[in-house]
Amino acid sequence: PPTVTSPCKILKCNSEFWAATSGSHHLGAEEAPEFCTALRAYAHCTRRTARTCRGDLAYHSAVHGIDDLMVQHNCSKDGPTSQPRLRTLPPGDSQERSDSPEICHYEKSFHKHSAAPNYTHCGLFGDPHLRTFTDTFQTCKVQGAWPLIDNNYLNVQVTNTPVLPGSSATATSKLTIIFKSFQECVDQKVYQAEMDELPAAFVDGSKNGGDKHGANSLKITEKVSGQHIEIQAKYIGTTIVVRQVGRYLTFAVRMPEEVVNAVEDRDSQGLYLCLRGCPANQQIDFQAVRSAQATEGRARRKGPSLPAPPEAFTYETATAKCREKLPVEDLYFQSCVFDLLTTGDVNFMLAAYYAFEDVKMLHSNKDKLHLYERTRVLSPGNTAPTATHPALWVALLCLCWLCLL
Repeated sequence: PPTVTSPCKILKCNSEFWAATSGSHHLGAEEAPEFCTALRAYAHCTRRTARTCRGDLAYHSAVHGIDDLMVQHNCSKDGPTSQPRLRTLPPGDSQERSDSPEICHYEKSFHKHSAAPNYTHCGLFGDPHLRTFTDTFQTCKVQGAWPLIDNNYLNVQVTNTPVLPGSSATATSKLTIIFKSFQECVDQKVYQAEMDELPAAFVDGSKNGGDKHGANSLKITEKVSGQHIEIQAKYIGTTIVVRQVGRYLTFAVRMPEEVVNAVEDRDSQGLYLCLRGCPANQQIDFQAVRSAQATEGRARRKGPSLPAPPEAFTYETATAKCREKLPVEDLYFQSCVFDLLTTGDVNFMLAAYYAFEDVKMLHSNKDKLHLYERTRVLSPGNTAPTATHPALWVALLCLCWLCLL
């Protein structure tokens, strides 16, 4: 089926520049002409994609970064634009520097003032399912661009697009993370991933926090090429895991409560999904749909009452498939079943599996790894229904099928 892809090609420009400079960050005088040539090619590439990148944070960050590098290296905007490969610097350059100031190591500086920090976890995966910093679990629509995290240290924004044309099932197709400049630790850095493009570097081609003395307190590590990266932000005690599973992205973070709550105006954080959850009108009661699907599966065995769903899985085959990777029937298992039924894409089973693997690695409370009760956060004035009528289950099921037609 056709899929939605971004026409903005800034990631391609970033990758070409990174390949041309081989990760070199500090250059000798004899290398400056080659670096300037690669930089001009980078600028030319951004100009070619300018029209389709309006409003793209990574694009605007790259353009400003190019201007800054042009000035720093005395590069002329006129000249050749071929992309010679510069030699890689030996170990020991700024990318590998480890003698960061103590303030750039969150745990060392934090322990001076109080007990060990309390870490929290947030994750987003699948169609999409959200686990917030307070361990509430929701399934959401949230089509388009939404802020996951927005505090004094970093911003995370996701873009969710329909899995199938006309379907209400969405998944994360783009992710942007902005690490804000912090004291002598890191310069502002932007990371961006999208479908079929999971870079192992920031948009400016670097893999750490820049030129500051504590730059090594922010690093990107590629775990599996094109499938799994990890970002360590030691200066704020934060670990971020981004994966591409199938065509879509998953996100998981481990962050101290102090950083989570470091916001200037809490009243303005209403759409900060990792902290507040999805708005009530964006939440899906997938357990009601699941019950309807199970009921309909039994009804079909007794005699047809509704047309068979168009997806590749029945309720029974979906549960069997999910049980292969997720033997505990918790909310990750239930999310897997829901996603297989609504998308027919087995990669969503893997997304749920890896999301739980990330929870095991990142969550600080091993007694809270499994969740069994979905949480619905209601807006003021809303009340929760005391029960779901069987007719509503059937209506939800029909709606789910129609979305796939």
